[in-house]
Amino acid sequence: MDNRPIGMFDSGVGGLTVFKEVKKQLPNENIVYLGDTKRFPYGSKSKESIIELTKQGIEFLIGQNVKLIVIACGTATSQALEEVKKIYSIPIIGIINSTVEYLEHKYRDKEPQIGVIATKGTIRSNGWQNKIELLMPKAKIKTMGCPLLAPMAEEGWTDNKIAELTVKEYLKNIKNVDALILGCTHYPLVEEHIKQVLGNVKFFNGAPNLAKHLKDVLVEG
Repeated sequence: MDNRPIGMFDSGVGGLTVFKEVKKQLPNENIVYLGDTKRFPYGSKSKESIIELTKQGIEFLIGQNVKLIVIACGTATSQALEEVKKIYSIPIIGIINSTVEYLEHKYRDKEPQIGVIATKGTIRSNGWQNKIELLMPKAKIKTMGCPLLAPMAEEGWTDNKIAELTVKEYLKNIKNVDALILGCTHYPLVEEHIKQVLGNVKFFNGAPNLAKHLKDVLVEG
């Protein structure tokens, strides 16, 4: 049995939503968590900058003797995951694939309307859109960049009138969807405001499915 810790990397506190879910599903695993709050936010940075920051995060975690790395950040997953997987031999997992694979199973043979909200960088990269189109060609996709939500979550502004009004403004064009992907790990921190706007829409954040996938990887490994 490999007793080394899991490494987890995010641009800030958003990845703690993933951390919490992984600890819930894998309570005996130790986790080294790196939140790069010094250089937050990532969503407004260039792809080249995000790749470089992700490489630095991975190298720090490798230095902590981790056995596997989770990129618990939508922006880093969408823009840097494939690049860093070519560079490092250590297993690296992002938050996009496992969630879209779950949605494909849930909505198989249907034509769902799927909304994706994320940072501008993530939306610009088409990371979520490309994976949805690949696995769910019948799906209709609506996207919205929500650049203020992650900084507000970092500041702890998740349960006030400012958060409520900001979420309402962003989501005014994301109506009539069957499912909404919270494409940034900070966004579950404002999920209650999202529910107030969209009601009974099914919400999907990357954490539960990533944790399940991680569990499968560790068992197989």
